[in-house]
Amino acid sequence: MKLCIRHDHPSLPGHFPTQPIVPGVVILDHVQRAIEAQAGVANQLRISQVKFLQPLLPDEMAELAFEPKGDGYAFRVTRDAVLLVNGEMVLG
Repeated sequence: MKLCIRHDHPSLPGHFPTQPIVPGVVILDHVQRAIEAQAGVANQLRISQVKFLQPLLPDEMAELAFEPKGDGYAFRVTRDAVLLVNGEMVLG
């Protein structure tokens, strides 16, 4: 699944004005909404662990992948095969 946060996203002006990066909370919001839409659950996931390894810049195209794991989902966000974010969201 493709993920791209446009340069005019309302969170970006305050997140390093001279050199914006996409805030982690924005990435996680997109991850959560994608998993919930696919799994058919709404507002039932919570983050159990997350690692931010590389920044995502505005207008960069990234790839979101997730799979069931235990009582939740493991996810990864990559850009050109470089891991940006990974973690797990669980039901509850």
